[in-house]
Amino acid sequence: MAIAKAERLMNLALCLLGTRRPLSKRELRESIEAYVEAFGPDRGAAGSDDSFNRMFERDKDDLRELGLVIETVENLDGEVGYLARRDSNRLPPITLDAEEAAALGLAAKVWQQARLAGAASGALQKLRAAGLPEDVDPYEAHGALEPRIPVHEAAFEPLMLACRDRRPVLFDYRKASAARPEPRHVEPWALECWRGHWYLAGWDRDRGAERVFRLSRITGKVRSRGSGFTAPVPDVVTVRETVASWAGEIADRTALIRLRTGSGYPLRAKATSVRELGEGWDELEIPYGHGLDAWLVEFGPDVVVLEPAELRSDVVDRLRAVAKG
Repeated sequence: MAIAKAERLMNLALCLLGTRRPLSKRELRESIEAYVEAFGPDRGAAGSDDSFNRMFERDKDDLRELGLVIETVENLDGEVGYLARRDSNRLPPITLDAEEAAALGLAAKVWQQARLAGAASGALQKLRAAGLPEDVDPYEAHGALEPRIPVHEAAFEPLMLACRDRRPVLFDYRKASAARPEPRHVEPWALECWRGHWYLAGWDRDRGAERVFRLSRITGKVRSRGSGFTAPVPDVVTVRETVASWAGEIADRTALIRLRTGSGYPLRAKATSVRELGEGWDELEIPYGHGLDAWLVEFGPDVVVLEPAELRSDVVDRLRAVAKG
C-alpha cells in the first residue's frame, strides 16, 4: 500500500473512531488533509464531487476489508453520516497461559540490538497492559538462559524490510575468495542467524539461481529496486542446510590434502586421519561437500590439495583469480 494512501486511510479511520456523532461526506472532505489537498475549492476540475465520491467509497470499502466496522446513519438534517463506534471496534480480551506469556516475553528479550529492540520492548509493554501476566519471567520459564540475536551488520534492517515487502535489492558482495566485491541483484526471501552469523537467502537475478549471502560480506549500502519478484518464492527456504552444504559440512566425498605443521586447526578438527610427512608438513583426509575449495583458499600457501584432481583444479583457479585481482 502506498504511503499516501495508508496515511489517508489512517486519518479517515481516526476521524470515524473519534467522533461522537455521524460525520457527513462533506465534513470529512473538509476535515481530512488528503481530501482537502485533492478536492479543495482551489483545485478546479480536479476537485469535482464525482472524483471525491469515488475515492471516499473506495477508502470506506478498504477500511471495512481491514476489519473496521463503519455505520451509516442519517443525521437530523437528513444527510447520510458515518461513524465507527469504539465498542463495535474493540478487540476481544487477550488471554494467555503461562507458556504463551513466557514465549512472548522471551521473544521481546531476544532482540537486544538493531532498531527492533525498541519495537519489541514497546510491544511487551502493551501486552502487559492488555493482560500479559506480570509474574511470568521468561528467564525462569527457560532456565537462566538469556538468549540474544546479535545484529551488527548495517545490511540487516534494509534486507529485513525488503524480505517483508518483497522488494528486490542491489548490493556489493565480496566472496571469501575474491579480492574485490561484485554487484549482486537479488530477490530476498528470508534472513536467518546460524552459528553467530546472519545469512540472506534469495534469487540471484544475474546468475538465475538461488543463492545464500553472508551479511558480513555485504559492503556499502543496500539499495532497493522497485520492480517485483520474477522468481517464485519457495514454501520453505532452507538457509541453514544451504549454508552447511556450501561450507562443506554435508560431506559426500573425501579429500587428501597436505597441511603445514602447526597451521590449519579448523581443517585438523575435521580430519578423519592425520599423518606426519616430515619437513614441516602433515597429510590429512577430510570429508567434504560443496564449497571446500573456497574454504581451502583462505589458508593460502599452508595447504596443498593432493586429491581429488577436480578439487585441486578449483583451488588453483580461485588462487589465480585472487592473484589477478
